[in-house]
Amino acid sequence: MPDRPDPRRKMSDQDSSASASQTEGELEGMEEEVDGEVEEEDRDEKQRDRDSPTPSLCSLSSSLRAVVRIKQKYQAMKKRRQEMGLGLSGAGPLTGAPTRTSPKIFTFDGLTPSAFPALSGTAPQKKKKRRKKRVLFPNGVGRRAVPKQEQSRAKYCLYLLFAIVFLQVYNAIENLDDHVLRYDLEGLEKTLRREVFGQQGAVEGLLSHLRDYLSTYVHNKPLVVSLHGPSGVGKSHLGRLLAGHFRSVVGETLVLQYYVLHHCPQEADAQKCALDLSALISEMVVRAEDEEKIPLLIFDEAEHMHAEILDTLWQLVASKQSNEYLNAIYLFLSNLGHEHVTKHMLHNSSSISMGMSASGRHSNLVKELTPVLRNTLGKLHALWTEVDFLPLGLLDKAHVMECFLDEMTREGFYPDHTNIERLAGEIEYYPAVGGHEYSQTGCKQVVAKVNLL
Repeated sequence: MPDRPDPRRKMSDQDSSASASQTEGELEGMEEEVDGEVEEEDRDEKQRDRDSPTPSLCSLSSSLRAVVRIKQKYQAMKKRRQEMGLGLSGAGPLTGAPTRTSPKIFTFDGLTPSAFPALSGTAPQKKKKRRKKRVLFPNGVGRRAVPKQEQSRAKYCLYLLFAIVFLQVYNAIENLDDHVLRYDLEGLEKTLRREVFGQQGAVEGLLSHLRDYLSTYVHNKPLVVSLHGPSGVGKSHLGRLLAGHFRSVVGETLVLQYYVLHHCPQEADAQKCALDLSALISEMVVRAEDEEKIPLLIFDEAEHMHAEILDTLWQLVASKQSNEYLNAIYLFLSNLGHEHVTKHMLHNSSSISMGMSASGRHSNLVKELTPVLRNTLGKLHALWTEVDFLPLGLLDKAHVMECFLDEMTREGFYPDHTNIERLAGEIEYYPAVGGHEYSQTGCKQVVAKVNLL
């Protein structure tokens, strides 16, 4: 017959486990009761200490009594726990069930008293849960809630300010664009690129000055640009094109072309010419201020200007006068310093890269010649210290041929390439340097030679 488990043994196991769990429950209850009493006594003692202004003998004796009571209760609890442990260990170890060959997962074979630590008398002590310290608030003050972060109403005012600033900036940009469009600088650029030969770098520099100045109507000084170069490179032609364009956009009365040898040929009349010129400029700037436009004043052949005229112009340009005098464009055309331009072009043509663009070559020319021209011309008169220099370089043979082609087309001649080369060959050139043949007179003789055809 196979062995069957004894029902009495099962009953004894259940009773022992039940008694062990009950004992643990009682011990935990006693510990909680002792802790509660200790906390109550501590609170009572603290309350009495707060109520009494100074510590007394009575409060000291009550504290000692509380300590003695706590110690006695702790000893009684400890003795009771030891007795319970001895009673559980006196029951003796439990006999194991008969061994079986079935898998351990389905049987209770090999059970030992160590498998039941609560019955063997060596039960591990249960970790005591740490009590969270209670937050004590001052008397008469309840718990304070965390303040809610309120949104400031000034934020909406800030948003409104941002919107207003954005609209103002956008409106200002639109007004700037409208002011530039009034002068049609795109049309002027097309005209200069089509009519001026060999000076694309100077044309781009001049247009850059005009764009920056005409983008707004309020200025702190007038725009003063001085074009310098040898004879025949296109200075007067460039001035005529600018005058014609500005007459079409701002009117005839706001454009002045002043030829010194024509308007004031005699040096004896220099003082009177200076006064007349000053009155004419004052009248122009006042009219331009009323019409909210910027006038253009072109002074050709500036190398022949008398000292009185230069003094008058210097006072108009350099002095801080009223606003209408600050909104004006002065353009000086002269061959002053042409020897520096010629020398630079002849000595540096071989070092200039052929792949460099026209604007790159001209920027290099301006960078190197501006200090030289400012230093040289500044000794002649203080006016030249207030200008922006734009040197015009020498014209190559290919540029001279373009001048012949344009003039022959204007006069109604058939643009024969062989005839153009023959005419261009009659012009005097400097010795070839760096693969370039620069004309000594530029395009100045083109008109005369075409008229002889």
